[in-house]
Amino acid sequence: MNILFLTVSRITSIVNKGIYSDLLRLFIKNGHSIYVVSPTERRYGEKTRLIDSNEAKILNVKTLNIQKANYIEKGIGMLLLESQYMFAINRYWKDVNFDLILYSTPPITLNGVISQLKKKYNAYTYLMLKDIFPQNAVDLEFFSKTSLLYKMFRRKEKRLYQISDYIGCTSPGNIEFVLKHNKEVVASKLNICPNSVELQGLERGDKNKSKLLKRLMIPPTKTLFIYGGNLGKPQGVNFLLQVIEKNEFRQDSFIIVVGGGTDYPIVRAWYDKYKPKNSVLISYLPKTEYDEIVSLCDVGLVFLDRRFTVPNTPSRILPYMEYKMPILFATDAATDVGQIAEANNFGLWTVSGNLTQFMDMIQYMSENEGRRKSMGEAGYQFLKDNYTVEHSYRAIMERFK
Repeated sequence: MNILFLTVSRITSIVNKGIYSDLLRLFIKNGHSIYVVSPTERRYGEKTRLIDSNEAKILNVKTLNIQKANYIEKGIGMLLLESQYMFAINRYWKDVNFDLILYSTPPITLNGVISQLKKKYNAYTYLMLKDIFPQNAVDLEFFSKTSLLYKMFRRKEKRLYQISDYIGCTSPGNIEFVLKHNKEVVASKLNICPNSVELQGLERGDKNKSKLLKRLMIPPTKTLFIYGGNLGKPQGVNFLLQVIEKNEFRQDSFIIVVGGGTDYPIVRAWYDKYKPKNSVLISYLPKTEYDEIVSLCDVGLVFLDRRFTVPNTPSRILPYMEYKMPILFATDAATDVGQIAEANNFGLWTVSGNLTQFMDMIQYMSENEGRRKSMGEAGYQFLKDNYTVEHSYRAIMERFK
């Protein structure tokens, strides 16, 4: 099949590891032709261009800044995106007949492109539902359900579900939420299409021999907990800081935070003020060093704002599981990945904000290395059984046999 993947993420290659690049490589391995449409934002100073990467054809379309930009430029950029994508596709790939159109959320603003291409090529459409907008924005109080913005985005969301032949959700909780709040969507349209990874047989590092830990002044003798990823409103960073503050009274646990985002300045200011001795904040590491530090850690951390009513499945759990680490979850009550981890013995979960229980979870992980190893092995087995890229590929292709 000729498969078109539409995304607002910057993609210039599918060689590197990632939830989308891993999946696209598997499509190619199974004999499909892959075409990717991706933005090259104004900040890069590049013209619209075609790239060949590992047998995939990538069309980088010149756009305004739509990521990490001011609200005015981002808003205008998203409004122009559909026409820019359609113009570029018609110009560069006018002779290609697409059989399947893949796309993910975010965003929900490519409905026009999807509809036109579906009609033009009589193509199948498959939505990989990674987050549920605009409800998640309402949960975080960016706008209310009575606002014009909500009503506009809600119409777009419903239209997106309508034009999608099938919708892949990341967890059972996602499926339940979509069906409950969208009565027009039939259950047969939905299936589980998880965040997934191509397994590479990654090996854990040796803390006691690590030059990287020494350079970053991270004590190898302590149980190392890592949070890696975005630091923004969805993560509820205030609770993360409460955990770090409480952890200062412990002698055997150390928390590593790696990441940036809209709330990074808040986190940075807190570290500068309180100078915790049992934690370090790192804004950025090269990918090789980030992978190395994850391989050296003992326990992965996941934080989500407790106000969410939408189930979320953070993709950051994948490297934790691949490196055979147990995971501690502090999330909203709607998110089901923490309960999945507990039921399969690869993690512990509590509602975000429950500081006493979370510190008990840190104690539980810190006191027994054998327990951590056993839970990490269980997580790796669950990853192999449920979250490999082959599972996502089958979830999509079983719909189009």
